[in-house]
Amino acid sequence: MSQLNSDMTLTTKNHRIPLSDGNYIPLLGFGTYGDPRTTSKGTTRESVKLAIDVGYRHIDGALVYFNEHEVGQAIREKIADGTVRREDIFYCGKLWSTFHPPELVRPTLEKTLKALQLDYVDLYIIELPMAFKPGEDFYPKDKNGKYIYHHTDLCATWEALEACKDAGLVKSLGVSNFNRRQLELLLNKPGLKHRPVSNQVECHPYFTQPKLLDFCRKNDIVIVGYSPIGTSRDPSWVNLECPPLLEDELLVSIGEKYNKSSAQVALRFNVQRGVAVIPKSFSPQRITHNFQIFDFSLTEDEMKAIEALNKNIRFVVLPMWSDHPEYPFHDEY
Repeated sequence: MSQLNSDMTLTTKNHRIPLSDGNYIPLLGFGTYGDPRTTSKGTTRESVKLAIDVGYRHIDGALVYFNEHEVGQAIREKIADGTVRREDIFYCGKLWSTFHPPELVRPTLEKTLKALQLDYVDLYIIELPMAFKPGEDFYPKDKNGKYIYHHTDLCATWEALEACKDAGLVKSLGVSNFNRRQLELLLNKPGLKHRPVSNQVECHPYFTQPKLLDFCRKNDIVIVGYSPIGTSRDPSWVNLECPPLLEDELLVSIGEKYNKSSAQVALRFNVQRGVAVIPKSFSPQRITHNFQIFDFSLTEDEMKAIEALNKNIRFVVLPMWSDHPEYPFHDEY
């Protein structure tokens, strides 16, 4: 899929696009990350229920968010009350970095399924191409406070994921934060059984990912953009050199033309070029607001103008792991 067909009308009811394995992914998803230390109990559950009521069908979660039980509860309650059927929901789960050894992959996916109380996930992705020391601790450190890394064999991890798909525990397989070299490692793997269908990476008007997007399109890999409307300004993991995206004058002025916010324009921009987006919010107003992007479309000139905003600066740089041998962001893309 090079570009979205111009005759393909995206609607609130149907904005799915095909994946290379024959499954479909909704272009607008709902992110569920919340800092476990500050997010009060039940917040995720209520937010996911509202998101489903509003019309979201793609829910993005992860074991490392420590809230999959609430996400699963919300999905099951919405199935029980007749709002959706299981097959209407597209759930993406993630394999965390302490579970890369092949023998840990299936038990970890089963942990996610148990938390969700679902029989399968729709998409399961390797969250980071960097392995950490396996064990109970998700962020293992030595006595000097240095992260403890683990030898990474992405092909072996991928083979274990392929077995999970063959066992029916997951419908589609993908990756996250992989650069071109790491994707090629999998694509060129001898005996590859199931190709990665998606790569979840940072993607927004200030970081449009032109080269990675082009590479992924040529290889039938859908880009799923995280931080599609920028991110929090938390200096512990966010690069504050990147200015706040939503204050951008161009996005604001295009928004005024359509009676939309800069956030809605930023989301529409990616969706319109076939990049899935997973904005995260626990605010009922913003959850509703972020979904309202199917009643307008950007002109070709506006799309080009927004593309030209690219500063090639990441918000999410993960500096604490930049010395990992498989740190993905040293490469150009």
